[in-house]
Amino acid sequence: MESSRQVLVCQYVNCQSSGSEAVLSAFRANPVAGVEVVASECQGQCSVGPTVRVLPDETWYCRVKPEDVIEIVDHHLWDGKPVERLLHPRFHPKF
Repeated sequence: MESSRQVLVCQYVNCQSSGSEAVLSAFRANPVAGVEVVASECQGQCSVGPTVRVLPDETWYCRVKPEDVIEIVDHHLWDGKPVERLLHPRFHPKF
């Protein structure tokens, strides 16, 4: 089965220093059918990392912690409702 969605978890230096490896591990520990979890390179949002981007939705999350992952999985990936409190204000200014 081909993935219809991707979750990109930045693994560049700044995000890693903020705990992005643990965020990536948390996503991989909570798989969703049709969703590919990808360790990405820098997404250009170093000051608000760890950065998580959901494609093709173009939903950007910032300052994601491992304990936030289950909420993203349950609400966004399963129910299609972005987690407003984690949305990156640069890309989602109305929230």
